[in-house]
Amino acid sequence: MPLGSVLAFWGVAALLIAVPGADWAFAISAGLRRQVLPAAGGIVLGYLAMTLVVAAGLGVLVASTPIALLALTVAGGLYLIWLGFKTVRHPSTPGSAPGEGGSRGGTLLEGMAVSGLNPKGLLVFVAMLPQFTDPAARWPIPVQLAVLGLTFVGTCAMVYPCVGVGAQALLRARPAVSRVVSRISGASMILVGALLVVERLVA
Repeated sequence: MPLGSVLAFWGVAALLIAVPGADWAFAISAGLRRQVLPAAGGIVLGYLAMTLVVAAGLGVLVASTPIALLALTVAGGLYLIWLGFKTVRHPSTPGSAPGEGGSRGGTLLEGMAVSGLNPKGLLVFVAMLPQFTDPAARWPIPVQLAVLGLTFVGTCAMVYPCVGVGAQALLRARPAVSRVVSRISGASMILVGALLVVERLVA
């Protein structure tokens, strides 16, 4: 597989990851609870599962099956809404005890759900990854998709811990501001979840 294709994909993936969304909101909220690694690990594992699904060819099947995509979108959107309401009702602060507001295992599973149940992410994988594959290359297409997906996952593994740690460091001495930021993160998750559901239901 040409190295240039991987680097070109990495550039696009880095730009997509840099755009704040549900993943960012969740990482910031978890960072304020001092659960950076479980949150980032969950997000990474969710995208790793998505990589395996796409590389196995199931991503195209899901994306092309209206009822499956509808179910995934509604489930993912409702989960984000629920998680957002929970964050708004119980905003995190840097002074929270480690594990307060949920166990590390729970945070890990929440992170997996935030990324793994995101149908937008699945559609991006299905629509974007094939554009960077080369049918004439020696590696089979599924292997190329896996390499590209792992490139995305690796970038997530570098970015989201920094987002969580950065949020905690910047707001460590500002508990009032951190509560506002936490509530904004929760509201962002609610908004993204609602848009996912509405967009799919009116489509």
